[in-house]
Amino acid sequence: MKVCLVGSSGGHLTHLYMLKPFWQNKARFWVTFNKEDAKSLLKNEKMYPCYYPTNRSLKALIINTKLAWNVLRKEKPDLIISSGAAVAVPFFYLGKLLGAKLIYIEVFDRIDKATLTGKIVYPIVDAFIVEWEEMKKVYPKAINWGSIF
Repeated sequence: MKVCLVGSSGGHLTHLYMLKPFWQNKARFWVTFNKEDAKSLLKNEKMYPCYYPTNRSLKALIINTKLAWNVLRKEKPDLIISSGAAVAVPFFYLGKLLGAKLIYIEVFDRIDKATLTGKIVYPIVDAFIVEWEEMKKVYPKAINWGSIF
């Protein structure tokens, strides 16, 4: 199994890194911002830098969609995992078209309100993970894993 872990640097990247017991023995690659925290944390990992800032940016969406198309066709992941933010959207939609399974983990600090990325990817994911039981009111098909932190 090959895994793509995609997300913004900072908290989103930390969130994904905390899943290390799952991904550490799998073929994998990362897509995140080319920032110091990401370069430090992923120094021995295969990483594709994505365009940022992504927040509600049409330019970033277009650039990252092209990146997603090229990376996904090259790497052919079986599974794509993300906890956000916007860079996940093109990877999820194109990944779905290319046959990858999708897992989205809604961020820990959302207790009763959806994130924009969560709302956009919810309809197409294979599993939607939340960390608070209250979030199942927002995402009825979600699975509550409890806190990853």
